Amino acid sequence: MTIETRNTPTSTAPIARKEPKLTPLHGTVLADDYAWLREKENPEVTTYLEAENAYAEAVMAPLAGLREELYREMLSHIKQTDVSVPYRNGGWWYYTRTEEGLQYPIHCRRADVDGAPDPVTERVILDGNALAEGHGFMAIGGTDITDDGRWLAYSVDHTGFRQYTLHIKDLTTGEVLTGEVERVGSVVWAADGPEGERTLFYTVEDEEQKRQYQLWRHVLGTSHETNVLVFEEPDERFNLAAGRTRDGKFLVMEAGSHTTTESRFLAADDPAGEWTLVAAREDEHEYSIDHRNGLWFIRTNDAGRNFRLVTAPVATPGREHWTALLDHRQDIMLEDIDLFARFFVSCEREDGLPRLRLWSFTENDRAIQSNEIQFPEPVYSAFPHVNREFDTDKFRYAYQSLVTPSSVYEYELASGNSTLLKQVEVPGGFDRALYASERVFATASDGVRVPVSLVYRRDMKVAKRDSNGNPLYVYGYGSYGYSLPIGFNANRLSLLDRGVVMAYAHIRGGGDLGKPWHDAGKMLVKRNTFSDFVAATEYLTANGYGDPARVAIEGGSAGGLLMGAVVNLKPEIFRAVLSHVPFVDVMNTMLDASLPLTVPEYEEWGNPNEPAYFEYMLSYSPYDNLKAGSYPAMLVKTSLNDSQVMYWEPAKYVAKLRTLKTDDNPLLLVTNMEAGHGGASGRYDYLKEIAFDYAFLLRELGLE
Repeated sequence: MTIETRNTPTSTAPIARKEPKLTPLHGTVLADDYAWLREKENPEVTTYLEAENAYAEAVMAPLAGLREELYREMLSHIKQTDVSVPYRNGGWWYYTRTEEGLQYPIHCRRADVDGAPDPVTERVILDGNALAEGHGFMAIGGTDITDDGRWLAYSVDHTGFRQYTLHIKDLTTGEVLTGEVERVGSVVWAADGPEGERTLFYTVEDEEQKRQYQLWRHVLGTSHETNVLVFEEPDERFNLAAGRTRDGKFLVMEAGSHTTTESRFLAADDPAGEWTLVAAREDEHEYSIDHRNGLWFIRTNDAGRNFRLVTAPVATPGREHWTALLDHRQDIMLEDIDLFARFFVSCEREDGLPRLRLWSFTENDRAIQSNEIQFPEPVYSAFPHVNREFDTDKFRYAYQSLVTPSSVYEYELASGNSTLLKQVEVPGGFDRALYASERVFATASDGVRVPVSLVYRRDMKVAKRDSNGNPLYVYGYGSYGYSLPIGFNANRLSLLDRGVVMAYAHIRGGGDLGKPWHDAGKMLVKRNTFSDFVAATEYLTANGYGDPARVAIEGGSAGGLLMGAVVNLKPEIFRAVLSHVPFVDVMNTMLDASLPLTVPEYEEWGNPNEPAYFEYMLSYSPYDNLKAGSYPAMLVKTSLNDSQVMYWEPAKYVAKLRTLKTDDNPLLLVTNMEAGHGGASGRYDYLKEIAFDYAFLLRELGLE
């Protein structure tokens, strides 16, 4: 395919405007020629986005056959009719199943019969396909079921804007009660009251800021107009969430920002009672709680960034009564705990890898480590699966790797043995023995070692003197302390089987090496994230993992910021860029406190109203640092109803870049006009989006 074909038909390409044509919704502090694109309700903006979509389709038209081939190929690796591992909760076993041809899972349950699911009668709780009828998008939000298994509270979003509506369903009759509540987040039932009285707690978001800021109480059978406001969070940095301890005895309400948390609790059988504060919020202090046998188990960073575990009596939960159970460790991040009647599991991260350590309780409630679950591969993901029962001697966990499909195991405390309950079947001839994974370390510009996880076919020449001809794909994120999950994805086979080496860079700003790793890539050291990614890419091409002329990179959301920043830093080392819902207009977004997420995210990026942060953030903001020159081939994707990165950020970015790029490489903007931050919600629609992306990458890597 020639360069000329890639850029035709030119008549369908939207014309980038060089002056504002419309009045923007909000004033901008920086000069911005493309602020007019923020007028979502204006038909001219819709026309512009649709023209960009038409242009992208025209450019990709010669690859229609490849797109269909990729779609069919990826579909062949999915067991379309399948069922998840059932888990027990009360007197029922719950699971989801999928059916060939249907876009969404069906949520079901079976009655418990002698410790196993009833083999005869299935009861459908929620059918995602029915909920999606007549809508271009559907996502189920919070769900909770009463202790007796009769009443289901659930919420649904039909826009992609994270705009969830609360419903209550009688699972004995299938009736959905009249009356709805809008903009709902958490939902949790209190313990069943006398004479069948049931109380539901739920959180509601602020319409403008889209933060969960109120907790409400609803008594089943009464009008929502009589619902009681329990708590309102005034600090714009904080979101509210509500839940229940695993033993069922307490309700927990948590107010949390990116750096600070505060918890309150209430006896689950006293829903109209007074909530009790555990520890008053202090900046930079995070903690979370669960309950067992009259004690709060509190994961806290009061003694160090990587957290420790303490206990406190229910009657006196304040910090002055905290007793250490697991001390803070400099090189081990305590990410979470799963608490049960006779043991708990500490979910840790050490040397960049997840660990699951089990601790048994003695008669005097001391904790003794009984075992650590061992994993066989050098690169993997492992985390707790669904464990709803408190009084148990078994623990379910999930395991997968870059070459091992998603698996669910059950660990028995007495024997120390794990039993495989289910591994996702990958049809279409998948053989894990054909693939290899490994972890290497790149050296950043300041000498820090950056882990990189790799997967490729074993029959390829990799890391050898004559092996630098491989096309290379590098993925990155590096924000919010999020540890990059290293899991299995059958879609990836379409790239691996065409000879692509795939790499995942665990760069600073993520949580892969604990909270200090996050701290080293945020605020006034955020640029470490970008230089780490560049260093990882250059290490891989210098050491025989990939051809320097055939490097494709991908990132989304904050990872889209990464894409924009590294392309501005070193455009010459990348052949193709796939950027999803990218946070590229850093300055205009972070200077507009009326936008969702802006104020809470001061704790991740900094507040640009302060001079030091303004200058630093401006130095890497992708939109503000575009300049005339050559850029890689770029596919930029967004969704019209994205509430986390507004569609206009990537739209403005592409419009501005069109006026500056001096090369003939394709620059495409694709907007899903019905979805939100995660793209298409139906599984077949999502596969078609991936096929589009992969076709773009394969063409640019010379593999079409």
